[in-house]
Amino acid sequence: MAGTTVDISAREAEVLALLGEHLSNAEIGARLFISVRTVESHVSSLLRKLEAPDRRALAQRAAETVRTDRAQPAQVLPTPLTSFVGRSRERAALAELVKTHRQVSAVGPGGVGKTRLALAVAADAAADFADGVWFVDLVPVSDQAATAVAGAVAGALGIGEQPGRTMDESVSAALADRNALLVLDNCEHVRDGVAPFLERLLATCPGLTVLTTSRARLMVPFERVYQVPPMSLDGDGESDAVALFLGRTTELRWPADPVMREHIAAVCERLDGVALAIELAAARWPALGLDGLTAGLSDQLRLLEGGSRADDRHRSVRAALDWSHALLEPADRALLRRVSVFVAPFTVDAAAEVTGSEPGSVAVGLARLAEQSLLAVTSSPGATTFRALETIRQYGTEQLTEAGELADARSGHLHWCLGRAADLATVRGDWRARFDTVADDLRAALAWAADRPEQRADAYRLALLMGGLTFTRTFVGESQLRFEQAAALAADPADAATALREAAAVAGCRMRGDDMYRLHQQAADAARRAGDTAATARDLATAATNAHRFWSKFEHLPTRDETVALVDQARDLAGDDPAALAAVALAEAGVIFDAYGAAQGPADNDVPQTIAYAERAVDLAQRTGDPLATSAALDSLTGARSWDGDTFGAATTARRRITLLTSAPDSPARTHELIDALGMATEAGLGAGDLTDTRRWARQLADHPLLAEVGHRATSWLLVADALAGDVEQVRAVSARFLEAWQRAGSPARSVLGPAVAAVAMIHGLRGDHDARDEWDAIMGQLGAPPEHTYGYGAVFDAIGMLHTGRARQALDRMAPEPADVWKWVTWIWLHWYVALRAEAAVLAASPDAAARVAEARAVVAGNPVAGAIVDRAQALLDGDHDALLAVVDAFEAAGCRYQAARTLVLAGGEHAARGAADLADLGLVKMAPGPRRA
Repeated sequence: MAGTTVDISAREAEVLALLGEHLSNAEIGARLFISVRTVESHVSSLLRKLEAPDRRALAQRAAETVRTDRAQPAQVLPTPLTSFVGRSRERAALAELVKTHRQVSAVGPGGVGKTRLALAVAADAAADFADGVWFVDLVPVSDQAATAVAGAVAGALGIGEQPGRTMDESVSAALADRNALLVLDNCEHVRDGVAPFLERLLATCPGLTVLTTSRARLMVPFERVYQVPPMSLDGDGESDAVALFLGRTTELRWPADPVMREHIAAVCERLDGVALAIELAAARWPALGLDGLTAGLSDQLRLLEGGSRADDRHRSVRAALDWSHALLEPADRALLRRVSVFVAPFTVDAAAEVTGSEPGSVAVGLARLAEQSLLAVTSSPGATTFRALETIRQYGTEQLTEAGELADARSGHLHWCLGRAADLATVRGDWRARFDTVADDLRAALAWAADRPEQRADAYRLALLMGGLTFTRTFVGESQLRFEQAAALAADPADAATALREAAAVAGCRMRGDDMYRLHQQAADAARRAGDTAATARDLATAATNAHRFWSKFEHLPTRDETVALVDQARDLAGDDPAALAAVALAEAGVIFDAYGAAQGPADNDVPQTIAYAERAVDLAQRTGDPLATSAALDSLTGARSWDGDTFGAATTARRRITLLTSAPDSPARTHELIDALGMATEAGLGAGDLTDTRRWARQLADHPLLAEVGHRATSWLLVADALAGDVEQVRAVSARFLEAWQRAGSPARSVLGPAVAAVAMIHGLRGDHDARDEWDAIMGQLGAPPEHTYGYGAVFDAIGMLHTGRARQALDRMAPEPADVWKWVTWIWLHWYVALRAEAAVLAASPDAAARVAEARAVVAGNPVAGAIVDRAQALLDGDHDALLAVVDAFEAAGCRYQAARTLVLAGGEHAARGAADLADLGLVKMAPGPRRA
């Protein structure tokens, strides 16, 4: 039997462990709340299964690990404070349903034990789900919308909303390829949101199984319902209900005798076997004894029988709660109902502030309530928190209503939430954990206040604070919603306009161009109502500008006539306001740039006029002292200079934006501008050959929190920079993250990803990994072959691969078009790379015009450390200048381009070629074609 896995049950494992403690059968039965006869049966089974001769041998075997060869994924399940008792039949039945159906609802009345049963089944089933088990408590969700449910699930999964996706789409993307079990607890109050959310989730996540708990079924076709029964009352004193009662009675110091068990069984039967009621009753045993408990319980049940609040579903739980409430001192009753306003766990100080009481008396009162099992207590090194179960919290709310205290209690909770939100707006460090602790309370308070005219001012303040807090937390979808909510609540239209501008900035971070456009126009309307014509002009002009700057974020791009009309309105309203004039100038530059951006060649493009408009926009923006306005204007100038082929001017302007924004106050607008600036600086730096700073900016972009869930977008330019630098291992590592995120997002066919895909394909080609190259070429096929691939980055990466394998003539053919003929596709990033590689290909292919091409290239790339070194290498090869060729090696190494340095050594031949070949091998690349023979 040594080394053999033995299939013993969980109960047998418990018995075996206790045999290891040398307990008798009677002691084991008392410990596990099972009969001696049952223990004997388990011992006999163990003797047979383990082939042990006697109990002593079983005790020796107790230390052996059972089923140690089964690796379990980490479970994201709450740890119950008490043991799970009984329910073997229910546990098995529900587990079987979870195995055979993708969505199972455990349904039953409040307090019947749905959550504990679901947790036990989820823990048992964890081994069947390779990606683990996730638990989401929906109690804090106060909004019926599916997006609110998705937000709660996202919070449990630890993800934020992906730019360009809704929260439920983000959740579906995160779980799309997972084999996991998702437990959604307490669905009854958000059924209208849970049902459509699950329908979409299950349709897009084939490996996902969902187990829900609810007081009512979801009423959807794909649902399999399991009705959770009360605790079993049958058996000779060994029922599950009795075992639960005894397990929760910590004051019991001796095994219960048969008479006591009969009394307990009678109590449990009077409680209808409802788990919560049994636990509450057990908590009162030490104070009342069985006789007092039985008498008090009988009075409470009769009181509720047939009452206006008593219905079939809640009769037993309400009886237990009313009975427990009646036994409290008046001060404790008041405390229980007042702390029922908290949705999430709360501290003594929080309860004292909301109730307006002294912390000392509150601490004592909360302790008494916890002793009555009316509050759950969680202790940690940081703080002790209290939490009311949802049924008890609702009970407390009813008591507040009956006492006429609900409005005052909610108002106190609202002001506490305002204080916490204001504090969080200034906190750093452990901010995320502190926000998550109170977020559900903030949402609940806002939901209550937003519907009450007398609370409108506070609701506006809280919504505005929540907009900023949720943005920092990367809940960008909720952030936009909160800012729009704040605008709707604002009494002053000027405040509404401010909130709408914030919402527009968040929409930009979400890749929602249509929302940006709409929100800035709404801000203009609000500013007009406030009598602020200058602000109206700014918002109208900004709406037009965004349609040109961020056209790729739009689903329905406004026509040029629409944006021109907005600019005309803004111009008429701007007056002499500096900020309005700057905004109008930027919008005018966008209109001009957009008009000439459609030109077919540089001769058709009025570059001087484009640059003049952009420079005027920069000048006016700088006069305002607003770094965000200046950054936006510099973006326009960067684009204009790129059309002019001014690679270094474009790179310098792009860098200025990052310097400017680094010291700007943090806000959604600044974040939106910074993300764009990092992307532009990365692209412009690549064009100028500044690989060191380019990789640094690309890394910042890839690591930005708002882009964490969209790794394919965040890492795309980092892949291009690493590929051009020749950092093969980094490309392999980052490309794996890129591919996973791209597939998780549904493999979107976005042409903006083309350079990254082509770069990775090139690296695999240089590695000689043809299968991987084919895989990435296939991805490129899905993205399509836009002109920038045919004439721009595609030509550059193809040429590098061809030159590596000695196919200089093919490389020259690949770059046959003159740069002026394909200017739109090479002027921005690829011009210097294109002309430099084209010149080297001409030399290596012994083209008659090689010298002319080298000379032309030198004039274009002067000042570019990498492209300039490629041209110098071409000149050295053309001249047969060995010393000049070796000097180029140092230039490449200084520029951070290891691949090109190694390639140059190979081209130098002789002993240098061996060193170059070794360097290429260290990079993980295949042998390169030798350089031309020298006379």
